[in-house]
Amino acid sequence: MNLQERIARRRSARQDRSIIVDRDPLSPVVHRQEPVGRGPVLEQLLDTLEPAFDGELPSPVAVVGPAGAGTSAIITALFDALNDRLGESSRSIATTTRAGSTGPVTWFVYVDGRRVESAFAFYQAVLSVISAEPVPESGIGTDDLGERLTSQLTRHDRRAVVAIDHHDEPETLCYDRVRELLAPVNDSVSTIAVGQTEPDNWDADAGSTITIPAYRHHELVDVITDRASTGLAPGVLDHESVRELAVWADGNAHDALAALFSAAVLASSTDADHIESGHLEQAQTAVPSHGVHVDRTLALSETRQQVLAHLVDVDRDGRPIREIAGDIADRSTLTDGTVKRFLYELADRGVIERVPLPTTGSGRRPSSVEPRFPTLVFRTLSSASTTDDLDENPDTNTDGVTEENS
Repeated sequence: MNLQERIARRRSARQDRSIIVDRDPLSPVVHRQEPVGRGPVLEQLLDTLEPAFDGELPSPVAVVGPAGAGTSAIITALFDALNDRLGESSRSIATTTRAGSTGPVTWFVYVDGRRVESAFAFYQAVLSVISAEPVPESGIGTDDLGERLTSQLTRHDRRAVVAIDHHDEPETLCYDRVRELLAPVNDSVSTIAVGQTEPDNWDADAGSTITIPAYRHHELVDVITDRASTGLAPGVLDHESVRELAVWADGNAHDALAALFSAAVLASSTDADHIESGHLEQAQTAVPSHGVHVDRTLALSETRQQVLAHLVDVDRDGRPIREIAGDIADRSTLTDGTVKRFLYELADRGVIERVPLPTTGSGRRPSSVEPRFPTLVFRTLSSASTTDDLDENPDTNTDGVTEENS
């Protein structure tokens, strides 16, 4: 965004007396083109990937960091910069010799494991970057897509560096499975495992590890300030509040941005002219301690997002799952049993948490459920609506493909 656009948007915000100038920079699911305070880590990664500049494959690497350390932001920013700076229209890196012949080509491919749960989806994600032709979304088999990938990388001068993000989260493709899917083109592909932990059985023979530390307080202050300066109108958030928010988030940029986003939404909803301490306190309450990234909820199917949206609204205090499921079913076209099954499934995924309730008998101890994600952010960003009926087919996602086959 150029300077003239920034000035125009801020003038508009002042005229409208709105707190939020642009929601995207405040969002914890939106990454900046240049992550704040991560220069040394970017240099480490560039050192690792440098062989690609000479047409060689870099060694495999695991990029590991705690929740909110910015592992995804760093990889996406780096891959975008490499493709944009060195690539052609095909998003490839190409070098030209003195004689004018085209040299080796290396594609940098980022795959979001939260949205890739099958071999078919994985091949689609990779081909969407390395193939100049449109990639079919249906009407073709997984093996056919695998053959297309192989044909793209059979030339000795065609290579790809594939980063699989969130490989260590429930329901995503694990790193070993990704390596199996890429086995036919093993000599043309290098991989990067991105997550909170290294892949299983990872050692020096498998590849190196780059550890990304949690943000220090002053670094997180810079992150929040950078986002607020672009997303908020001038003067609506004072520096002391920024500092306190950074201390509260304790190195977790996701939690800090989730609370900032929530506080801005709360302040806007009350027509306040600045973000007050009460808004921040309420926003922090809506961000669970040691919770999950809100993007994990946004990656769910439409139906499951709607179940979560209803879950946020219903009374949960001290109530067992069966009663909560009944309330959600009453607000939708789903049956009690289907909603209950979804709640148990989402608890197994770690998106919500089962909370034991007191028991008065000798039977099985009942439990309730509580969200483990930032509820205000989810409510604002989710495409799910609590006013519309849920899809009558609970096993169908928004693309109309049954989840068992997706």
